[in-house]
Amino acid sequence: QLHYSVAEDREPGFSVGDLAKDLGVEVRSLAARNLRLVSEGGQRHFQVDLAAGVLLLDSRLDREALCGQSPTCSLHLQLVMENPLQLHRVEVDVLDVNDNAPQFPKPEVVLEITEVANPGTRLPLEVAEDPDMGSNSISTYELSPSKHFALSINVRGDGVKMPEIVLEKALDREKVPVHHLTLTALDGGNPVKSGTARVTIHVLDANDNPPVCDPPISKVLLEENVPVGTLVTKLNVTDLDEGPNGDVEYSFKTSNNAPGKFTKLFSLDARTGEIRTKAPLDYEESSAYEIAVRARDKGSPAMEGHCHLRVELIDINDNSPEIVLTSVSSPVQEDAAPGTVIALIGVKDSDSGDNGQVRLQIAKELPFKLVSSFKEHFSLVTSGPLDREKASGYNITVRAVDSGSPQRATQKTFYLRIADVNDNAPNFSSPFDTAHVQENSLPGTSVFSVSASDPDEGSNAKLSYSILDNGMQDAPISTYFRIDQDNGTIYTVRALDYEQDKVFQVPVEVKDAGSPALSSTAVVHVFVLDENDNAPNIVYPSVPKGSAFHQAIPALAEPGYLVTKVVAVDADSGHNAWLSYQLQESAEALPFQVERRSGEIRVAQALRESEDSHRLVVEVRDNGTPSLSASVVIVISPEENSVQDFSKSLDLPQPSSEDTNLTLYLIISLVSISLV
Repeated sequence: QLHYSVAEDREPGFSVGDLAKDLGVEVRSLAARNLRLVSEGGQRHFQVDLAAGVLLLDSRLDREALCGQSPTCSLHLQLVMENPLQLHRVEVDVLDVNDNAPQFPKPEVVLEITEVANPGTRLPLEVAEDPDMGSNSISTYELSPSKHFALSINVRGDGVKMPEIVLEKALDREKVPVHHLTLTALDGGNPVKSGTARVTIHVLDANDNPPVCDPPISKVLLEENVPVGTLVTKLNVTDLDEGPNGDVEYSFKTSNNAPGKFTKLFSLDARTGEIRTKAPLDYEESSAYEIAVRARDKGSPAMEGHCHLRVELIDINDNSPEIVLTSVSSPVQEDAAPGTVIALIGVKDSDSGDNGQVRLQIAKELPFKLVSSFKEHFSLVTSGPLDREKASGYNITVRAVDSGSPQRATQKTFYLRIADVNDNAPNFSSPFDTAHVQENSLPGTSVFSVSASDPDEGSNAKLSYSILDNGMQDAPISTYFRIDQDNGTIYTVRALDYEQDKVFQVPVEVKDAGSPALSSTAVVHVFVLDENDNAPNIVYPSVPKGSAFHQAIPALAEPGYLVTKVVAVDADSGHNAWLSYQLQESAEALPFQVERRSGEIRVAQALRESEDSHRLVVEVRDNGTPSLSASVVIVISPEENSVQDFSKSLDLPQPSSEDTNLTLYLIISLVSISLV
């Protein structure tokens, strides 16, 4: 909290204080931190020079207009700086200068006194008014020289000096019926200023006892907001005279240029002297009232006495606290550290004492707490971690409760939005997926769609998919598959060949658009489904295309005699590789038959001695859809004395390692498909 003072007669532009130096910040940073001035009142009297870092006077101050007769006059300001957000309180005392001269309510005062008045008789005078305060207010009074009268100054309970003319020497109306005096009021300023009033005293006969107020000065305590018409007090005035000279009438004593405000709030019964309220009383508007009452008898000449009553109000808790949100930082990042300032909150209560003592409260389950900055100002800070994915915002209700009896409370609710940070990596619905695709499918065929989610929002939740190269195939995986980076759909880049690659492991990465970006991976196992695209291949007998295989058998071979065996293989798998053997139909009946599954050709019926060679066409067909086939021509020639060791002549090729691997792959594929 900064404290400055400035005289009320300073011209606009006067430097009140060096803010940069007193705040301990560099001048060049003030503009960047958006230093601004917030006045707690309705008028703006000051401004901030950001270039020089000083507080300047924006308009000329009038202490009397700002604070009236208050002994102190302070203006309260608030300075707000950002990055980080800070609030500073500035209190500026407005110093009084002697710019007002004392002034009497009337330029001429007419008094009356009976000639039989005894020395020591006092004639009260009107108090001069001086708007200045302290030493600049009225210091003393002076009376022009007189043989009969002197000046006496009494001090009232509130410190106001009351001038009175005191009779020092007996009067003789027949010699001097009228006395002319000059009353001068002097203030304590430098230089001294003064004001005068002409005092005319008429010397009369008769009524020689004035009304007397007992006590002359009294005090009454009264609660604010009492009902209108409440009795404040009844004046006790006595007059020793009799008849009209002792009949007293009461009236408020006010000055013409400054009529007492109390006349609007209090009523006076002119006959009984009862003072009652006639309007609601508010402690916050004024805590006390000074009431001057004139008691005048009906004698001739009339005599009067003066009663002074001080009414002090007792504060009651009739004002609810007021919550002022000076600044709110919304949204706040979800990774904000504990202690981060969220809002600056001020609180006001017009009541006094315990009635004006206010405490702030927020719900305990919120991850925030209130920290007292200085009197009646609080900072709302984070007290724990924030997670936007659990709570995207908070309705924060601040409750202000005073210490009065009964208590009065006010609450204000504001919404705080939590801003997202990229603290969650995308997550696939499954880390492993399986897909199937038919071999020879056209490039661009959709294989599978992966799906991932990200609990973040905005760009932090915008996902893009890509395929990683795992090096498991001879060629990069990107030459086989591609992925739509927006929706995660995997497509083929080229036609796949089951006989070359039966299964692919496709690593997929999903990455968000946050900074820094976060990612995760999943693996899609793509199984290639076989298609009947390979015809059977006859490996024995092996003859050039368009040629026939010649086989000799004994002329007297019996039925069941093994002539030869046709061996074929199919690069496909499963049903597409199941082979069957059969003889193509011919015009003549052939004495041979072929085993459907083994491909063995045997003699079906006894041969005649004179039979010529027989031409057989053996067809090998797979079980695919559509079925594919291959054929071989075998010429069988019966010969005399032909004995054949078929096990030697049938030079069947041994299965190659490639055929063995093919069988192994087939078994693995069938087992995998069955498991899925």
